[in-house]
Amino acid sequence: MLQTSAAIIPPDLLLRAYRAGIFPMADSRDDPEIYWVEPRLRAILPLDGFHCSRSLARTLRRGRFTVTCNAAFDSVIDSCAAPRDGAQDSWISLRIRESYRALHTQGHAHSIETWATGEDGRRELVGGLYGVGFARVFCGESMFSRQSDASKVALAWLVAALRQAGTQLLDCQFSTTHLASLGAVEIPQAEYLRLLDEAGRYSVVESPGAPASSSTGASSAAGASSGAGAAAGLPAGFAALLAGAADAGLSSSPGNFIAQSLIQTS
Repeated sequence: MLQTSAAIIPPDLLLRAYRAGIFPMADSRDDPEIYWVEPRLRAILPLDGFHCSRSLARTLRRGRFTVTCNAAFDSVIDSCAAPRDGAQDSWISLRIRESYRALHTQGHAHSIETWATGEDGRRELVGGLYGVGFARVFCGESMFSRQSDASKVALAWLVAALRQAGTQLLDCQFSTTHLASLGAVEIPQAEYLRLLDEAGRYSVVESPGAPASSSTGASSAAGASSGAGAAAGLPAGFAALLAGAADAGLSSSPGNFIAQSLIQTS
């Protein structure tokens, strides 16, 4: 692990690191230094192996949460970095936060948000995740949940959207019991690098998804379809998912469309 210190990690350096199979972490929220990590064992979640339990499918069908893409990137990364009960200080330092915000403005870092409606009728952010996308790869960085199933729903939408985008590899970095229950598996780093090659990690032809928001209420990508190319990335895959639900007559409850697609392939 090589430590470095600077004001911000340049976006092009971050992308080169991800293409090489490494990523940055910090020892604490206020640590100005970062170190580069290359795990010996890498966790991935096969996109055709997502475990959608009956209870999760039921939650998706009921539309308990509203789900968006890139609608609140800053809030998601801040929530992921916030202290948690019984957890050590976050590895998402202020420097890392600003670095991924810069990457987001360039269309290479994305978020999925889950929202619940409070008693006052206002929408509240209760879960979500963020990560980095390039070529046919999405590297999940972190997730959070303030209500039961909120992060699981975000991950289910992510998997479904990445399928629409033609993504081949969903990287989870480190395995946890929670991720394993959803279908994540560990592979040697050498195998991970091979999968990166198959997913075109050094491709320079992709057009990164714009960081403009998309919501379950309306698709912001005109002309998006279920055949959206991998080069379009997560935002276009998310929009294509909404379009597919609308074509199936489920525009008011896209969660039902997602649950059906995940159960058929899990």
